[in-house]
Amino acid sequence: MKIAVAEINLEALQHNLLVVKRNAPNSKILAMLKANAYGHGTTEIAKSLHQADAFGVARLSEAVALRAAGITKPIVLLEGFFEADELQIISNLGLDTVLHTEQQFDDFMAADIPRSVRVWLKVDTGMHRLGLPPETFPAIREKISGHKNILGEPILMSHFGCADDVTHSLNDYQFSVFEELQNHHKGECSFANSAAILSFKNSHHQWVRPGIMLYGVSPVNNTSALDYELKPVMTLKSSIIAIREVKKGQSVGYGATWVAKEDTRLAVIAIGYGDGYPRNAENGTPILVNGVKYPLSGRVSMDMISIDIGNEKTIKVGDEAILWGENLPLETIADYAKTVPYELLCGVTGRVEKRFSRVKNEFNNRP
Repeated sequence: MKIAVAEINLEALQHNLLVVKRNAPNSKILAMLKANAYGHGTTEIAKSLHQADAFGVARLSEAVALRAAGITKPIVLLEGFFEADELQIISNLGLDTVLHTEQQFDDFMAADIPRSVRVWLKVDTGMHRLGLPPETFPAIREKISGHKNILGEPILMSHFGCADDVTHSLNDYQFSVFEELQNHHKGECSFANSAAILSFKNSHHQWVRPGIMLYGVSPVNNTSALDYELKPVMTLKSSIIAIREVKKGQSVGYGATWVAKEDTRLAVIAIGYGDGYPRNAENGTPILVNGVKYPLSGRVSMDMISIDIGNEKTIKVGDEAILWGENLPLETIADYAKTVPYELLCGVTGRVEKRFSRVKNEFNNRP
């Protein structure tokens, strides 16, 4: 009996990387592995992305773990370093660092490090989260040129704030700012995230940075993975542990948020918010059992959920339930939970067992 298992299909991961390559054939790929590879398991994912050119992480600890696991590809610290003394580790491990504040820039220039480091200069083109002010870039670019701590030419980068909404006016504005900055830059550039890879071909430049699309989820609003020939990498599963008879008018679960409209049968599944299944998933959220979708019935608890199976007599204790993934798009579950797929993937907890497989499957991703 499978209890709270995340099956990770590495063939699907490699397929999705090929989708990136088809969409950006002239760009190098910086594959996003932050947040435990979006909940999929950083080391196993890194070892399977043979055709990626580099990996992106958010924290130094993530990069250290990858190096300890034998990963030798370039690794980029997307938030850079937080303390100046981290530059010694960055240099010794041969990591790349992003510089996105003037303080980071000053600390980097003043550091005495054993070997030079490749630098990515992040400029704020309109998202107003991280990045050097555009007006400071020409002077910083000039100061950093030829510095002993710099390995090769710095890479200019920025980040779209609204690429998931292809009609948003901020996309054009950010792109125009970035294009102007390139006039003061001799080296490579990187701008496109997953959504921009699929929607804004003119933003690809020398490096693209796929994240959510690698894991088989659409990055564009109001679309599904199938629209882009992406395959889900994670299928979250568990098993039915009880079948209950419920009379008309009886409630189920904490808060009595679901009441039977007629006599029915409920199946109890061993998974809950303690595993990362969203507590705010609405009644009616689909769960797949034996190829049929059944509605979530009652509030999600820490360890269990219930589904209304009606008069279905073939379902039994021990049957497998699919919470999202193969034949049940994560985008659909996110809609019912009023969140985004990113949060659901990153929220899968440590007690969920990961099982890695290279078996080729056929996927039907339609909601």
